[in-house]
This record gives sequence, structure tokens and C-alpha cells, in this order.
Amino acid sequence: MRVLLIGANGYLGRFVADRLLADPAVQLTALGRGDDADVRFDLASGSPGALTRFLDAVHPGVVVNCAGAVRGGARELTRHNTVAVATVCEALRRSGCGARLVQIGCGAEYGPSQPGSSTAEDAVPRPGGPYGVSKLAATELVLGSGLDAVVLRVFSPAGPGTPAGSPLGRLAEAMRRAMQSGDGELKLAGLGAQRDFIDVRDVARAVHAASLSAAQGVINIGSGRAVRLRDAAAVLARVAGYGGALHELDGPPGPLRASIGHPRSEPDHAAPAAYPYPDGCGSWQQADVRTARDRLGWRPRINLEESLADIWMEAACRI
Repeated sequence: MRVLLIGANGYLGRFVADRLLADPAVQLTALGRGDDADVRFDLASGSPGALTRFLDAVHPGVVVNCAGAVRGGARELTRHNTVAVATVCEALRRSGCGARLVQIGCGAEYGPSQPGSSTAEDAVPRPGGPYGVSKLAATELVLGSGLDAVVLRVFSPAGPGTPAGSPLGRLAEAMRRAMQSGDGELKLAGLGAQRDFIDVRDVARAVHAASLSAAQGVINIGSGRAVRLRDAAAVLARVAGYGGALHELDGPPGPLRASIGHPRSEPDHAAPAAYPYPDGCGSWQQADVRTARDRLGWRPRINLEESLADIWMEAACRI
């Protein structure tokens, strides 16, 4: 099976590439904007016709799209998360390859949910920010394309390679600095939010399973358990061997508070801050992952403590 992977050098894409390469039955071709991609192509500016010609030449059986942006203003997010997916869908419709599309969506498409609830795929999406809106628009394009396609709505990815600007990445960096300077207390803000963290390696397993399945529509990929960032900070402190006190700050948004969910975007025009949850997901998110179990035969395997240990190993290398 030939798989075309778009966005192989991104946070999720790197692990998806490793997982697919480990399957001897898969022939992998990477398409992206970087020099190390097998084929250089910018989805946000390239034409569907050019991509169609490449698809007809390579003739993949599956196209996996891990490309996208989490930073930037609404215009940039729309270009990289929505227009790019429109290009993929149109190219696949024109091509004679008949490839299956596996699109990586995001839990931010749902927006805020009721504390204590689990969000299933039939929930009405109400994204609370431009990132979630741009990803939801991409999902709707895929679902309305008529293609053999599935959208994996990934909740809050964690584990090795976690970006420094993400909530857990900033937690690790703050702890690293405290240990490096010998601070006996660590003051953090914005730890009340609860998110469903899922290890990137489990996400890669889900993408692999979706590539081989006949499942269509939207499928949630998460742990099925919301974790308070305050509790994640305590686990990270234990993993890191940090013996100082953790204090949660109240008051106006600070660097860590702004990191809840996806990193704060830079608006095209001045606008009020999305305080205190810039990802637009409110205080609580928890995925209902029964569909992934039933239709993909997938369950998460890696617990949050292991994910945090890997995040800390990378942060500790900077001490």
C-alpha cells in the first residue's frame, strides 16, 4: 500500500511517519514544504491541478493529511487549515488514483463542553476561537467532498516532541528554569483547565488503523479522561524530582495562562483576549472514544505519566 503523508515533519506527522514506516506493507511518500520532504509542495499556495498531476503519477492508496497551523491570526489559520484541505479534496476528486483520505482534525472543533461530560462525535460543534473554526471548516469540506474519507478529531496531544508553546511544554520549561535557578517555589497561572491528553504515539497508531480501515466520518481520538493541568503539574514535578512548592496564581493572564490549549494566536486586528482559555475550549474537555474502539479497534496505551516523563527528558536536556 502506498501512502502519501502530508506534513510529515510536523509534531504529529513525525510520529505518524515512524508508525507507517514500521509497517513493511506500506510504501511511504512524504509531501511538504521542507527541503527534507520527498516532494516539496505548499498546500496553502499550490494549485489543485498541480497536486492532481502528482497524485496521478504516484497513485497512492491512502493520503494522510497531518499538515496545518496552530499559530497565527484568523487569515493565516484559514489559509493553512482550510484552504489547504480544500486543495487536497479537489485534487483527490480530479485524480484517478481513488485514494482514501485520512484528515487530522482537532478537539477544538467542538468548543466548550459541560464539565463532567464526554463529547461524542454527534455533538454540535461550537468552536470558541479561530483555530477551531478553521479546523471545523476543513472537516466540513472533507465530509462534503464525496471522497472515501475519515476525520480523526485529536484532542490534546502530549509526549515526546511536545512544542514548548503548548500547556505541558510550558509547564516543563517553567519547571526546568526553577530547578536551574534553585527556586524553592514555582508560581503558575491558568492550571484550572481540564483537558483530555493523548500521547502522540497513540495518535500515530490511530492514524495507521484509520488508513487500513473502511471507517468514514468523524472519529474522536483521546484518552477518554480529562486531567486538570494542576494535577499534570504535580505529576511532572514528581517525574522531574522537583521538591519545591507549586503555587497557582490568580489575576490577569500571564504567559502560562495564555498557553492553555493551543498557543495564543496573533490576531489580524486588535481584539479582546480570549481570557482565560485562548483555545476556545472552556474549562473542560473530555472525549468519548467509543467510536474509535468500535470502528478502528483502537485504544490508548500510553498513560499521561509516561508522556510527561518523555516531555521532561527533553526539557531536562536543556538544563
